[in-house]
Amino acid sequence: MAQQLSCSFCGRTKKDGAFLITGVKANICEQCVMQAHEIVMEEFKISRKQFPAKPNLLKPVEIKKYLDQYVVGQDETKKVLSVAVYNHYKRIIHAENRQKDEVQVEKSNIIMVGRTGTGKTYLARTLANLLQVPFAIADATVFTEAGYVGEDVESILSRLLQAADYNVKAAEKGIVYIDEIDKIARKADNPSITRDVSGEGVQQGLLKLLEGSIVNVPPQGGRKHPEQKMTPVNTENILFICGGAFDGIERIIARRMNTNPIGFTNEKNNLVEDTEDLLQFVTHQDLKTFGLIPELLGRLPVVTSLEPLSRETLKKILYEPKNALTKQYQKLFEMEGIKLVFEESALDYIVDKAIELNLGARGLRSICEAIMNDAMFELPSQRDIKIFEIDADYAAEKFEKSKLAKLKVA
Repeated sequence: MAQQLSCSFCGRTKKDGAFLITGVKANICEQCVMQAHEIVMEEFKISRKQFPAKPNLLKPVEIKKYLDQYVVGQDETKKVLSVAVYNHYKRIIHAENRQKDEVQVEKSNIIMVGRTGTGKTYLARTLANLLQVPFAIADATVFTEAGYVGEDVESILSRLLQAADYNVKAAEKGIVYIDEIDKIARKADNPSITRDVSGEGVQQGLLKLLEGSIVNVPPQGGRKHPEQKMTPVNTENILFICGGAFDGIERIIARRMNTNPIGFTNEKNNLVEDTEDLLQFVTHQDLKTFGLIPELLGRLPVVTSLEPLSRETLKKILYEPKNALTKQYQKLFEMEGIKLVFEESALDYIVDKAIELNLGARGLRSICEAIMNDAMFELPSQRDIKIFEIDADYAAEKFEKSKLAKLKVA
């Protein structure tokens, strides 16, 4: 008769319900593994992420002040986010203390619309640094319907669980930012007759997450580890913020707001004065026409838009925020004992090129890297240089030699 395996530490067997990990000459059960883990953590003072039982209520003005230190402009969007996060905190506290007959506060999920490079993802990342709740950022472009190559929408909550260090109670009070939400729009403003596995099908999969339900989440992500145990997560108190560029939605807004009078005439009744920033007039109807299903939009009641970056705003991004690009380069050179100085003319040149390439704030770093690369390569070896100044002539010389200079913008 074969000898029954047992835990070498506590003696439990499979009959006792033990899950045994077998080694060369010893076995250990899951309970002893957990106890050993706690002993090691205590010995080396390794602590898990701690999230307060009751979040620290930061007022909307305080949240916006923090965002102002890192993000230039976009005041309206920062106000919307600050209010949403503040109400999220209050809603969590209210849900814990609410009596049966009291009013139930519904969550207000947000959708942000803005051109590429205007700061949607950067706002979310900056917000994550401030918050005392788990915060996860997911990209909607990788999601497909269940059964197809790609990721399930439940993997959004897998990332949130990881951010919460697998503390389910903390994750259930978290905030999720879903980027590139426009990439899952259906191809036309009518119900699809063919299967749209990475578009409308994903939108329908997101409904249960946004609405608030108990979802079985694979802790390590779904399709690569099908044998793992599922973790139930209640999404009722999770705030969802969605963002997307919605390229081409300006044409939809323009058609809605510019009307032709009846009859044969060339006159046009222009209802919009500011045609440069049509996104400020975006509505749920425009998003529906773009390709988001009404059921999804109903679960994203707050719509806010980000302003296009003006020349002045782009210039401020270079030097004003706490982690401005010029400050980052100055810090790198300071570590080499070199004082880096950007002249006004150099900043103007960089901004002009960013506008020409039409890449938004994201393009500023690419242009700066093209200009700074030779200096960052040569100067660390030249110990006699203590001050290095960059003017428009130097910036133009280095940029024109780079591959970026060959880009043609349509």
